[in-house]
Amino acid sequence: MYIRQISRRRKDGSRVHYLQLAHKIRDPETGQPRDHVLYHFGRADEIDSAQLKRLIQSLSRFLEPADQAQVQAELEGFGPELEVERSVAYGGSYLLDALWRRLELDRTLGALLRERAYEIDVERLLFALVANRALAPRSKLAVERWVGRKAWIEGLEEAGVHALYRAMDFLVEHAEEVQRAVFFSTATLLNLEVDLLFFDTTSTYFELEEEEGEGGLRKWGHSKDHRPDLPQVVIGLAVTRQGIPVRCWVLPGNTADASLVEAVQEDLAGWKLSRVVWVMDRGMAGEGQRVALQRGGGHVIVGEKLCSGQRAAEEALGRPGRYRRVRENLEVKEVEVRKGSEVRRFVVVRNPDQAERDRERREKLLERLEAEIAHLNRRGKKGRQERHPKAVCELKAHPTLGSYVRELKSGLLRVDRARVRAEEKLDGKYLLSTTDPSLSAEDVALGYKQLAEVERAFRTLKHTLELRPLHHRLPDRIRAHVLLCWLALLLVRVIETESGESWDWIRDEVEEIALVTLRSKDGAFQLPTALTETQRKLFRILKIEPPKRVRSASLGPRSP
Repeated sequence: MYIRQISRRRKDGSRVHYLQLAHKIRDPETGQPRDHVLYHFGRADEIDSAQLKRLIQSLSRFLEPADQAQVQAELEGFGPELEVERSVAYGGSYLLDALWRRLELDRTLGALLRERAYEIDVERLLFALVANRALAPRSKLAVERWVGRKAWIEGLEEAGVHALYRAMDFLVEHAEEVQRAVFFSTATLLNLEVDLLFFDTTSTYFELEEEEGEGGLRKWGHSKDHRPDLPQVVIGLAVTRQGIPVRCWVLPGNTADASLVEAVQEDLAGWKLSRVVWVMDRGMAGEGQRVALQRGGGHVIVGEKLCSGQRAAEEALGRPGRYRRVRENLEVKEVEVRKGSEVRRFVVVRNPDQAERDRERREKLLERLEAEIAHLNRRGKKGRQERHPKAVCELKAHPTLGSYVRELKSGLLRVDRARVRAEEKLDGKYLLSTTDPSLSAEDVALGYKQLAEVERAFRTLKHTLELRPLHHRLPDRIRAHVLLCWLALLLVRVIETESGESWDWIRDEVEEIALVTLRSKDGAFQLPTALTETQRKLFRILKIEPPKRVRSASLGPRSP
């Protein structure tokens, strides 16, 4: 495909030139190549040059980033004989940096750094570490090569690994001030509702087999990553109802969930929040924790799965009352249970769709169980020694089928129909309790439903931001690593909340924008590759100015 120029002679003897977009085809009759015109641009002296530039820019989007920038530079009039010096990823760091500044993270760190005489730019180094977690998680040593060679970080030409570790040490030293400032600036700028905080814990393991001594973080404990063979740390996370993380905690790996509530409440006591309702799973808040929260002026919504035989479940289900539909597939019934002078407030929540799924699942289990029982009973008829084979013990100890097995005095097995009827009453239901009398049953149910935001945050931390496994040994470096992941999660969640798109999709889209350094005899120029319409729309939604067409220029020839 090429631009073809033809000319026509006028009656007065002058010539008029025309431009056409053409390509060669083979004539089916003669077999000879000939020109096939695809588009007529019109007279050469009347062509709209801006239209041609737009066409060239549109076509250049399908070139490699360096070639695309070279075409753009020539269109901007930077002269011929351009040489590509380097091309690095730019769009992702540009987007994160714009949000970093909008949330005033640069000012927060700058205020803390005013009285410190660092020879390195700590704020830029910390941003580079956070951006790396969000874009291309690497070790701290690999970040040294990533900055400048793989990605462009505004204001940071290079990042030595020792400087990165010094920046991490500063972050840990001022962790409380940074988290406090981030919370209030984020809540104000994004107009967040902070009267309802969701709190949960997870664990992450080390690629080390030994635990740390007294006062250390690396400890063996209950692993939520199913790696009991490795030491771990416990990480607590508090998020808003919009899913924005506002605070994180790093604790020894043997810390029990229920012991965290009072410590968390004390950490937030100075934040002067108008009203905080903690939403937690049953394991997080026992009686002592509920008392501690109320003493600190906070309240709690605690959830637990209903199980037959539990006293609270039986009392709540035994109280009369009708379910009230508050949302699609969400029905609630409020119950008060008295224990002496104390009145406990419960909300029974029912999901009709989940109830149907529970019923179908149980029917499949019972069908399988009846077949197993029939087979074992046939074996038992051969003699009493056969009535207790290993298979019978395994069936009774089975985690899902065993609860429905009943053994008769004769040794024969039966399905426990009383247990089945009891389980049928619990289909699609779960029980919530709250210490806050001002919350409606609907608020309690919907608030607990949003606890999934914490689980989603943990999945992002572990998979997208690659929180695990940890390779650091020193406690402060471990805390710094988690803080960096938390800051990256903050930026990612804000972008997802405002755009309505997943970070994986956004990251892939903006990382296609490269920053190319071109050099000619007149000097060096830095240009981002041309934006697609999708990229421009994304910047508009996030209220971020797109990158300038020419980022920087330096006149003069290359230094020898």
